[in-house]
Amino acid sequence: MTSQRAVGVDIGGTGIKAGIVDLERGELISERVRVDTPAGAAPQDVLLAVRMVLDTLGVADDHDVPLGVAFPAIVKYGKTLSASNVSSDWVGFEAEKFFEDGLGRDIHFVNDADAAGVAEHRFGSAQGRDGLTIMTTLGTGIGSAFIYDGVLIPNTELGHLQRKGEKIEAWAAYSAMERESLTWKKWAARLQVFYSQVEFLFSPDLFVVGGGVSKHPEQFLPLLNLATPIVPATHRNAAGIIGAAALAGD
Repeated sequence: MTSQRAVGVDIGGTGIKAGIVDLERGELISERVRVDTPAGAAPQDVLLAVRMVLDTLGVADDHDVPLGVAFPAIVKYGKTLSASNVSSDWVGFEAEKFFEDGLGRDIHFVNDADAAGVAEHRFGSAQGRDGLTIMTTLGTGIGSAFIYDGVLIPNTELGHLQRKGEKIEAWAAYSAMERESLTWKKWAARLQVFYSQVEFLFSPDLFVVGGGVSKHPEQFLPLLNLATPIVPATHRNAAGIIGAAALAGD
């Protein structure tokens, strides 16, 4: 690592969060700042919001501190190839270059769930685990990350698995529970369908569940019947920030 600290920015469908991270401990050493994701989440509007959170942290012009940016899309060679819960303008967009030009600095650009998975494997609930860890983030959609023997396998996008002709995340994400006013039991029944399918396809050694709902694991994890251990994320909604910062500091 070239620095003992780095900045992580986690861009989501509803909020943009950021913080300064101690790279030795994998912990926030600043407040976690948040702004709402701009309506429509068009590139220029998102860039302005990212500048705002960096200004709030006081690091907008501190180019000696590495910066990682996590984004809710398939990311290959700096280009966003999908657009879940953000503007379709991001499809096929040179996002990494756009942020670097707009912020005037180098960044590490990564899928948001992949960043969260890195955080949990390095500093959280999957620390030291061999084999296949599957991180799932339950929020506006369902994000996923595969970590095999400590190596990230990027862009898995398990929320895009199909159920009755639609993405399963539209039916099973935490946003569906809120939108349809589901009970924990009814929502857990939907999660059971999702996790059983993933378990059958990939035979993981550990599931880690992140996102804001991971602060209430007792409400739904005991209702799931799986052969694979399933545990809440240690870093919950900060995992994307921590993982993006960690990758930027490598």
